[in-house]
Amino acid sequence: MSTHPSIAIGGILTECNHFGGIPIDLALYEATELVRGSDMLAMANSVVGGMNQVMREKQVDIRPLLFASACAAGPITESCYNLLRDELLDRLRTELPVDGVLLPLHGAALADHLDDPEGDIIKAVRQLVGEQVPIIVSLDLHAHVTAEMVRYADALLAWETYPHSDQYQTGQRAARLLLDTLAGNCRPTMAMAKVPVITSAIHASTYGDDPFADLMRQTKSLETTPGVLSSSLLLIHPYMDVPNMGSGGLVVTDNNLDLAVSLASDIANQYWNRRHDLEPTVIPPTEAIQLGLNEEQGPVILVETADCCGGGAAGDSIASLNALVDCGTDRLCFVPLVDPAGAAACHAAGVGAELTLELGHKIDPTWGHSRQFTGTVTSLSDGRFTYTGGQWEGTLTEMGPSAVFSIGSIQLLIMSKPTYDWSDEQFQCVGLDPRSAHFIVAKNPMNHRHAYGDFSSRMILLDTPGPTPATVKHYDFQHLTGPYFPVHEDIPGLQPTILT
Repeated sequence: MSTHPSIAIGGILTECNHFGGIPIDLALYEATELVRGSDMLAMANSVVGGMNQVMREKQVDIRPLLFASACAAGPITESCYNLLRDELLDRLRTELPVDGVLLPLHGAALADHLDDPEGDIIKAVRQLVGEQVPIIVSLDLHAHVTAEMVRYADALLAWETYPHSDQYQTGQRAARLLLDTLAGNCRPTMAMAKVPVITSAIHASTYGDDPFADLMRQTKSLETTPGVLSSSLLLIHPYMDVPNMGSGGLVVTDNNLDLAVSLASDIANQYWNRRHDLEPTVIPPTEAIQLGLNEEQGPVILVETADCCGGGAAGDSIASLNALVDCGTDRLCFVPLVDPAGAAACHAAGVGAELTLELGHKIDPTWGHSRQFTGTVTSLSDGRFTYTGGQWEGTLTEMGPSAVFSIGSIQLLIMSKPTYDWSDEQFQCVGLDPRSAHFIVAKNPMNHRHAYGDFSSRMILLDTPGPTPATVKHYDFQHLTGPYFPVHEDIPGLQPTILT
């Protein structure tokens, strides 16, 4: 190896949902983040930015390939996946030989024809570079870690925070581990241990006293153990339907497989012991609204996690909207909805127009029926906004032509495209100040905490239909194998599944 090692970097970072959401095609990546070749060198944020920073600092010969990311949705279309995968591998072929490879991936991607795109990519890269070239992979902590991912990578490192704020730091950690490996300072050896706990992210904050936060602190404390290079805690993205799903721990040691297995197993067993703490309690929207009306001040956050665009849902549910309209409240309410036809009708009519619109459940009709609402167009927007944090911090994105449609006291934000909810960027984009509302419908399982936590009076978890529910207890999984929590509260003789 030369003084300045050559390192290839590239990946496809996407979370997918088998139960809803629009298919992910090339246009969706192009509208979000699709960066090729040398343009990747300018990436200064998120996981690729962290990798770039370390490699520049160490004067690495960076060989940028391709990086694609997009808001969660349905599976990636077969043609889109094959196109991006083949381009990634073709670009790698032209850069060979390389001394190492960094793959910023997610771990919960799906394609129409493939349940494990990450394993497929890692295996294909391994076949190109050979057994001696180290491959270090970064993952979301909601990854579905598979045997193929463990087999063909030298190390897997997961993000450590939720809401996610450490992608940059994880990119740095991955790059440093690769450089240490190339320098002969360590020999990464890993084990993944998982238990069949399939829960949503409602109680999965890594801050405060959430059960997942406690487990994360215990997991990260293992990195002070001699010989441990990295420890990761993983909560499976529960909206996939694939075999061998589970949550648990992954430990990377310096050439000590027994230690990696032992520590990963300890994490998984602790995870199983906390399973009941991770399962939330939810209530119907009508009951939640009555509780919220008893609050003298707002905002009261109605958490409709079942329609979370960031988890792959279409964002077109009107379950909460129906309940607010039917209760006849005169309190100011903010509700988001993805309905491109409704947004287009508002733009065609103009501000001040009174309209009757058929709204809801047009993109994904599985979970409900459309309904007519009469209201007034109060504002219009091109839907462009800049993320203030998270994976796409500083990135200009768009929810497409959007409108605020007033149905009495309800301010309905109608968007043309689903977008990830980091904070309150979408409401702010159209001039809605969340501090002024009594009810806010938040369609995400976690990020509403940092968006509204400092000034909300109450947060209530809703029981509504959709592809990203707060509990998967009633899901009809077809391919998930074996008993699992929360359907099976106890599994006699359970031992963690070990992947090495």
